[in-house]
Amino acid sequence: MEKRELICIGCPMGCPLTVELEGKEVVSVTGHTCKRGEVYARKEVLSPTRIVTSTVKVEGGKADMVSVKTKEDIPKDKIFQCVKALKGITVKAPVHIGDVIVPNVADTGVDIVATKEA
Repeated sequence: MEKRELICIGCPMGCPLTVELEGKEVVSVTGHTCKRGEVYARKEVLSPTRIVTSTVKVEGGKADMVSVKTKEDIPKDKIFQCVKALKGITVKAPVHIGDVIVPNVADTGVDIVATKEA
């Protein structure tokens, strides 16, 4: 049986979690003080995902760069493909919060969206 130690990021408590695995099946999760901890632990050991944040260049805007992020979390193993897809991107002003900058980034089904006005 494999044991993995994690710190939960589901809420501000930061509970120390212990996940026991039998092959690719979670047998138990301990250490969580709320339901979000158990959900986070199971997801993190079986299929970890992340939100990716970055910036892209803006042409003709009130700022040279605009912050962007994935609209939802993406598989952790797609992060570098996502960042690579953003390299060299320049958008024309005006840019509004929520504008889709890159649709379906790295074939994840998730869009990159602007998080500021530019």
